[in-house]
Amino acid sequence: MAHNVLGGELQACSFDPLTGYFRDGCCNTDAQDNGLHVVCARVTADFLAFSASRGNDLSTPRPEWRFAGLRPGDRWCLCALRWKEALDAGMAPPVVLESTHEKALEVVSLDDLKAHAWKGKDQTSAQ
Repeated sequence: MAHNVLGGELQACSFDPLTGYFRDGCCNTDAQDNGLHVVCARVTADFLAFSASRGNDLSTPRPEWRFAGLRPGDRWCLCALRWKEALDAGMAPPVVLESTHEKALEVVSLDDLKAHAWKGKDQTSAQ
């Protein structure tokens, strides 16, 4: 059983859009996940623009990869280093702590994650 950054059982991040390194809806990881896709974030327009400016366009649909593109408000498992890069640039999107894998703590501090914790209610993405 995988654990989240709070020490509890890792919760699903999103099934619509379907996220995760394994496309299982969770920010699970293993040794093959070089990008460490472990931070469950609720993406913002600013973050999507920031990510695109760094060469990772998450907004444009890629039908060949069965990827519809992300919109602000979608939840997505981000690479821990990309989230940290966005944090350092003042563009970090909110984080769903219960759905963020404990491996994220190898890259970012729990204090930083908590400072950016998603505080709203949304039940549409991880059902």
